[in-house]
Amino acid sequence: MHRDDADRAGAGRAGSAQFDDDADRWLVDKARAGDMDAYEVLVRRHRDRIYRIALRMLGDRHDAEDIAQDVMIQVWTALTGFTGASSFTTWLYRIVVNRCLNQLRRRRWTRPVLEGDPRPMAGAEDTVIARQRAGAAMEAIAALPSDQRTVIVLHQLEGLSYREVAAVVNISEDAVRGRLHRARLNLLESLRSWS
Repeated sequence: MHRDDADRAGAGRAGSAQFDDDADRWLVDKARAGDMDAYEVLVRRHRDRIYRIALRMLGDRHDAEDIAQDVMIQVWTALTGFTGASSFTTWLYRIVVNRCLNQLRRRRWTRPVLEGDPRPMAGAEDTVIARQRAGAAMEAIAALPSDQRTVIVLHQLEGLSYREVAAVVNISEDAVRGRLHRARLNLLESLRSWS
């Protein structure tokens, strides 16, 4: 790839993010004015990521579905309080993370994320090992303290930048890096037997 092509590709990604932010801003303005169709489009644009974050934070499909539905309802009532000081997605992900952290405070971790997956067929040793490894990783993430789990889910699993995670969690980028470092050390220790 030529340098000019790489520059254009990077600009395209940045332009796409700007387009998404502009679209969100427009939809938010319409929804705040009472346009239910705009609200529905806004929710559809973000519902999969809301659910994924909740699932990765909570480790339970039913709880994640409940949180996702609650967040979608809360967004409708909370839009009037959205000032635009941050991007809509940052504001939305902060709501999701806070709801998940509140849920985690109310209960103890009891089930792995992969609990409902069907059993692999006999003879598929690689598949069995891969699922066991994934299950162990999700259990190790679920066992992390909530502050470490939050940054791991947002950065490692959802792909948010340090700056974006810092904005969602409302801490500095250095604090994000510190929490990620501690989380990674804890995960390495927990998963040492899989090395």
